[in-house]
Amino acid sequence: MQITKHRVASIHYTLRNDEGEVLDSSEGGDPLQYMHGVGGLIPGMEAALEGQSTGDDLSIKIAPADGYGERSEEMVQAVPRNLFQDVDKIEPGMQFMAQSEQGPQPVRVVSVGDDEVTIDANHPLAGVTLHFSVQVVDVREATEEEIFQGRAQQPGECCGGNGGCDRKDKQRDHNEGGCCGGGGHCDN
Repeated sequence: MQITKHRVASIHYTLRNDEGEVLDSSEGGDPLQYMHGVGGLIPGMEAALEGQSTGDDLSIKIAPADGYGERSEEMVQAVPRNLFQDVDKIEPGMQFMAQSEQGPQPVRVVSVGDDEVTIDANHPLAGVTLHFSVQVVDVREATEEEIFQGRAQQPGECCGGNGGCDRKDKQRDHNEGGCCGGGGHCDN
C-alpha cells in the first residue's frame, strides 16, 4: 500500500543538519505515526513520502523553504522585562509561549538585560537544511475517526486521547475497531 492522502504511515527517521550532527531520531523508540495529506509533517517531508510503500528507505534533503522556513530577523525582538514578572529567573535558552495575532507562539530567550529581554520567535530549525534518513515501517488506511479528527491515533490512545468516546455507539465501535482504532481502550 502506498502513502497517499488519509493513509496512516509509520516511519523511523533520523534528522541531521549539514554538518551531519543528529538533531532528532526515532531510533530506539516507536516509529512516528502520522496521517498523510493533512499537514502533520513539514511540506518537504510529506512531498517526499507521497507514493512510498512499506519497506522503502529514503534519504531526503529538505531546503528551509520546505521545512521550517527561513530565519527572519523580524521575529527577534526586545520586550519589556516586566512581561516576565511571574518568572523568578530568566535565562538565555528558556522557552515560553507568547500570545501573537496568530495565537500562541513559542519563543526562546536570547539575552536578558536589566529592562529588556530579547526573544526569538523563529523555529529552532528555521534556516536549516534538513537531511532525513527514513524507513517506511507501515502504511494503512485511516479510520473514519482519524479522518474526522484530522490526525492518526497513537498506540494505546482512545478517541483522541481523552479516555472515552463521545459517540453513543462507542462499544460497538470499539469492538469493530472504529472509534478506538481497534488497538485503544474505551472507558466502558
